[in-house]
Amino acid sequence: MKFRSLTRSHTGRVVLAAVPVAVVSSLLMAGVANGAVPVSFEVSGSQFQISASQLDGTGFSQYAGVAPDTAGKDHQVAIANIKSATLSDLCQSVVTDTPMGKVGLLITAGGGGSPASASDLQIGMTDLKGDSTFGNIRIGVDASTVNTAAKGGVGDFAQDADTVKIANLQQTAWSTQASVFTLTGMHVQLTDGSKGCF
Repeated sequence: MKFRSLTRSHTGRVVLAAVPVAVVSSLLMAGVANGAVPVSFEVSGSQFQISASQLDGTGFSQYAGVAPDTAGKDHQVAIANIKSATLSDLCQSVVTDTPMGKVGLLITAGGGGSPASASDLQIGMTDLKGDSTFGNIRIGVDASTVNTAAKGGVGDFAQDADTVKIANLQQTAWSTQASVFTLTGMHVQLTDGSKGCF
């Protein structure tokens, strides 16, 4: 089974730095047609925060892309894919302006030693902080040949790794999804917009 991807690859326009970036949250993956180029869909006009005390994953890749919004604007992103991931102390937050003022949504899960888990994870991100360790990493591979089912465009810069670990993860993203996402101990709450994940 193939899943529609969140973002499309951005051929030859954005070259990523050699520092790997990775992933997380409420999520997705895969290619279409021959599996080489992800399909785009429109994202909302708001970025959101994701944090976790620990991310452990297998099957990682990253390359440049764009996330188009409903107004027709393309947002440059780093597309990160993880085949299988566990996330300890997961948090996701977003703030939206409404006629009644700012309203926030805060989701937490994966605490108390029972991490959340995701498979076929893909995120279109703009910022990532954390302490990272990559197993068998390859930097500078062609994005169309990365070791994940979702791939970028031919000739684009990419990196992949067998494993990824990120401690104290803090991430800002436009899009994220997964084929299966298990939120142990999930808590969803509305806020006044003043409380985020970091």
